[in-house]
Amino acid sequence: MKRITCLIACCLALAGGRITAQDRPEVQKKESEFTEEYITPVRIMKVDGSVRGNENLLRPYVGQVSTSEPKVAMFRSSNTQKASILLDFGKEIQGGVQIVRAISDDKRAAVFHLCFGESVTEAMSDVNAQGSTATNEHSVRDFDFSVPWLGSVIVGETGYRFLRIDLVSEDVDVPIVAVRAVARYRDIPYLGSFKCNDERINKIWETGAYTVHLNMQDYLWDGIKRDRLVWIGDMHPEVMTVGTVFGDHPVVRKSLDYVRDGTPASSWMNGICSYSLWWIIIHHHLYWFYGDKAYLAQQKPYMTELLRNVMKNIDGNKEAYKSGRFIDWPTNDNPDAIHAGLQALTVRALEAGAEISGWLDDPQLKKECEEAASRMRTYVPDPKWNKEAAALLSIQDMLNHNVATSIIMTDGAKNFTSFMGYYMLEALAKSGDYDNAVKMISEYWGRMLDLGGTTFWEDFNYTDSQNAARIDEFVPEGKFDIHADGGAYCYVGLRHSFCHGWASGPTSWLSQHVLGIEPAEPGFKKVRIEPHLGGLTWVEGTYPTPLGVIKVRHSKDASGKILSRIDLPEGMELVK
Repeated sequence: MKRITCLIACCLALAGGRITAQDRPEVQKKESEFTEEYITPVRIMKVDGSVRGNENLLRPYVGQVSTSEPKVAMFRSSNTQKASILLDFGKEIQGGVQIVRAISDDKRAAVFHLCFGESVTEAMSDVNAQGSTATNEHSVRDFDFSVPWLGSVIVGETGYRFLRIDLVSEDVDVPIVAVRAVARYRDIPYLGSFKCNDERINKIWETGAYTVHLNMQDYLWDGIKRDRLVWIGDMHPEVMTVGTVFGDHPVVRKSLDYVRDGTPASSWMNGICSYSLWWIIIHHHLYWFYGDKAYLAQQKPYMTELLRNVMKNIDGNKEAYKSGRFIDWPTNDNPDAIHAGLQALTVRALEAGAEISGWLDDPQLKKECEEAASRMRTYVPDPKWNKEAAALLSIQDMLNHNVATSIIMTDGAKNFTSFMGYYMLEALAKSGDYDNAVKMISEYWGRMLDLGGTTFWEDFNYTDSQNAARIDEFVPEGKFDIHADGGAYCYVGLRHSFCHGWASGPTSWLSQHVLGIEPAEPGFKKVRIEPHLGGLTWVEGTYPTPLGVIKVRHSKDASGKILSRIDLPEGMELVK
């Protein structure tokens, strides 16, 4: 008794009876806005071997296993045939899986093999299979684990929609009560919205928002299966989408600061010169949209050193980066396109740096940036009919917009990437070609939906898609397997990510250019609303700002004139 009393006294002496994170500074608390959602499979796609009662896995599970479970899926494997089942959870998620085992005579742990997949093909492909391009890189999606008797276990953390379960243990009946996906995401409201008379375009806007939402984990990732990393260049389209849908979210600043703190200003972020340029551009965007001068001022020492490092890499009026020369993967073997793209991005970053320096009351740095950018504008590289290079030059008004449009529209939705496609949409907006931009969104991003995508992909080859099977079915003979047989560079075959935030460009583009909402002054104290409906007859939506949510509806009358209803937050001024 004396020993127990002393133990209780010692426990109560610690922080009034409890140990807090403040008492243990090495303890990191997870943010409260994360939630876990349990998702029941929507269909069983394939059963091999002895799995009796597999339909019971489609019924809702109450969350507590009991000693009497009459409705189970009974797995039994032998040394000649494994019991196996392939499940579809209906949509891409980030997270793991819960498996619940009922009571049985054999109390030993049952060993299962799990194979997660973003496509049916990937879920049916093992990492160790000869010739397979499936990997466990960045997240483990193919492994063995044990399920306890009369209990449950949650395992895995990756991006997936499909799950194959194989019973490894032999000659034993294993009753499974439930297999549920465990989705982990930030429980935050969708403040932005977009609706129009074209349901395909609506679905594309929503899919881009959902793609980025899944990647808003502890940091802003590029992908939830592979590329669970903070890639600063890739972040730019994501930052635009985060702002369009969720407003000024702290995960953006946390990610920007993380890469800044790990990269000397004399080096390039992620080892890529253009990514340091994108870091500058993103900060310009953040201040313009949110007007947070205190946060911008925190960047000044690093920003100053970085801008001067950029200027050191200019030779006369030309960019002259010696390392990390990259725009996107398909231009990687095209030095002319890389050069043209870097020339445009450097001008954009220096002009952004000049404005930032003005906002931060640094006239000397402002002058240096302006002079360097002006000098670089006197030289415009030939984009050589490369769509990415032409788009980046056009956005900076360094290439005739009609010429850029001709290059971009050559072969329509072919020969560009899900990342750089956003900047081609921006270039088309520069030329006033909103009809072709919306058409491109419908054809290119919409085609991913046609093939069963519920999120947008790291890369998408429109030509390959013409004879491709859907990713949510087994590939029929004569059809192209766009996951296993597609891809290039770092995304060959099944390594290809089917949930990549950099592919979300249409979401922010539609809100900015079709709804027509843009700040006219830092922090949205003034707003400009210029809708461009193109072939659409009506559009409505919301846009989050520091002052509140803007609500608009635009519709065409019988003559084609656009009539607008605009509801602005208090303190915001509408300007022409």
